[in-house]
Amino acid sequence: MTNRYNRHIILSEIGQAGQDKISNAKVLVIGAGGLGCPILQYITAAGVGTVGIIDFDVVELSNLQRQVLFGKSSLGKNKAIAAKERLEDLNDAISIIAYPEPLTYQNAITLFEQYDVIVDGSDNFETRYLVNDACIITKKPLVFGAIYKFEGQVSVFNYKNGPSYRCLFPNPPEQGSVPNCSEIGVLGVLPGIIGSMQANEILKIILNLGKTLSGKLLFYNALNSKTSTLNIKRNDAVINEVLSAEHNFSAKSFTSSCEQNIAVSIQDIIQKETIQIIDIREPHELPKVDELSVISIPLSTLEYKLDSLNTDKAIYVFCQSGIRSKKAVQFLKEKGITNCYSIKEGALEIKRTCQVLKT
Repeated sequence: MTNRYNRHIILSEIGQAGQDKISNAKVLVIGAGGLGCPILQYITAAGVGTVGIIDFDVVELSNLQRQVLFGKSSLGKNKAIAAKERLEDLNDAISIIAYPEPLTYQNAITLFEQYDVIVDGSDNFETRYLVNDACIITKKPLVFGAIYKFEGQVSVFNYKNGPSYRCLFPNPPEQGSVPNCSEIGVLGVLPGIIGSMQANEILKIILNLGKTLSGKLLFYNALNSKTSTLNIKRNDAVINEVLSAEHNFSAKSFTSSCEQNIAVSIQDIIQKETIQIIDIREPHELPKVDELSVISIPLSTLEYKLDSLNTDKAIYVFCQSGIRSKKAVQFLKEKGITNCYSIKEGALEIKRTCQVLKT
């Protein structure tokens, strides 16, 4: 293996002893999407001995704009499994473990206990808070990254008594108030930049080399190439609150009682006949849903199209990922249309479910 890792070994700051640390390390990456792809590529190439990948999603054509680990041959495959297949070609001397399942409060603790470093490549706040709290409970360092349009953030949480994600953001934002990249878009190269920064922090933690971003949140703007940092202080009260609730951790769920009242899965309704399905996305948004009888009413025009709704039928609303559709349902309920629901995970989940039913 000397030849493979030669450029590391000849660095006096790393050497053979440092490369051995990398080879003995175990890193779990949450999400094999925009951030996860560059993270996984670089830590695999670096020789991290055990790389875990957890992702329940499948590769879509729209992913290829930024998720450069995948190609056309990956379409329709589970991302964790597809990533494992591509990464084993990059480095067959390490152990790569795919978990093609959702990360939940029920499995997070058991998974995290098996790894040295946890890396958050997720794209939603529910998962970020789950990952953060599980890292606090299992005492694992967390390498964090986030992207939004043209901007990215990187930090290291829960490292050597440093602050956690909740020290910066004690509570999640109101559900649906912040769109993800499937709703708002993202510059294709940005995840590569931020993911590479995360991979750098992972190696620094493993090697105990340099200064990590513990206690700092780094901001990067791709439009002007400027960076800035925000200092973060540890909030013991917030961390102790997470630890005090440890015994109830595995009983938690992502779904709030409010969401349970308005959100349904496409599997629950796909066989129903006396329903009305409304696509509130803008006309240019993909993928088109042509497997079902769907009425297109963009959210921006919904208040002017209430007369076109058949209130004698149950109304099911979807968008790209399930965020705007919840807003639409809340709006309809305020207008007195109570028999309406949001379809979880939106258009992509509808397409996947219809494809599965066809096979």
